[in-house]
Amino acid sequence: MNRYANSAEAPDFDAPQIVRRTRRRRAVGIGAVVLLAAGGGTALATSVAGGSHSEASSTATKSDATTLLFDNHGVTIPMDFSRLDLVLAKQALLKTQTKLGTVTEKAVKDCKPGSVVGVDPHTPKIVKSGDSVNLTLCAS
Repeated sequence: MNRYANSAEAPDFDAPQIVRRTRRRRAVGIGAVVLLAAGGGTALATSVAGGSHSEASSTATKSDATTLLFDNHGVTIPMDFSRLDLVLAKQALLKTQTKLGTVTEKAVKDCKPGSVVGVDPHTPKIVKSGDSVNLTLCAS
């Protein structure tokens, strides 16, 4: 058995290369986290700073009828209800702790029956916890 002890070559490790690769991966990971944090902060600052009522009403779009602005402790969060059915819309309202008001149906061209086509109050009005939200669904 002793004659096989030194017959295999010992594995060759390039320790400096392993250390460089580890440092490079760590630096790239930290850089990615910093970029994500900076980008998220910029988006948050933009949504908070650009949330004035006159500015939002002047740039109204088609999707504003289905967008609910929720005030979460001073931070305005837009919630889009388009393409949601009644069950998913109720779940979204539960998350914001708002109450479901009246549910009406309206005949709208090119929409999925039962999907939300309007919320009231909608953008640019801001909704807080405990407020009632009325939904308008697409009639079949």
